[in-house]
Amino acid sequence: MNRIFGCGALVSAAGVILLGASLAAGVASLTAGEGQAVNRDRQGVAIDGYDPVAYFVDGKPVRGLAEYEQTWNGARYRFASAANRDRFANSPESFAPQYGGFCAYAVSRGYTADIDPAAWSIVDGKLYLNYSIRVQRTWEGDAAGNIRKADANWPTLRGKLEKEE
Repeated sequence: MNRIFGCGALVSAAGVILLGASLAAGVASLTAGEGQAVNRDRQGVAIDGYDPVAYFVDGKPVRGLAEYEQTWNGARYRFASAANRDRFANSPESFAPQYGGFCAYAVSRGYTADIDPAAWSIVDGKLYLNYSIRVQRTWEGDAAGNIRKADANWPTLRGKLEKEE
């Protein structure tokens, strides 16, 4: 399993050590998107306004700008540059966080929770976000097992969120 862990934790991906930045997150309400449950704030912005592409290209969370915005699955994603916005627009599934941007650990346990954009991981080319750095470290303890559990739980959780909309 190819892993790149963020959130200031020691990271191992083919022996590479990476340090992620610790950034404070705003409070977001948990709402469903159009056709897919997406964690977004009251203004409809996903990932607390952080650029999902930056996790892949910069290796850290970077706040996006309103001028570089793309709507996908009922949520507004913001980007640090037009280039990142265009990358996302061409392949949103490649960059959007798993489980609608809800906490991956919570989904693995059968519920949803908000996220801290600084608590992140890229595993096998997919972005996973968590509630906090402490929760992130717990999730990293068995990332593969937690992903399997979350993958099994997500369809039911997504369905419940979509019904609430």
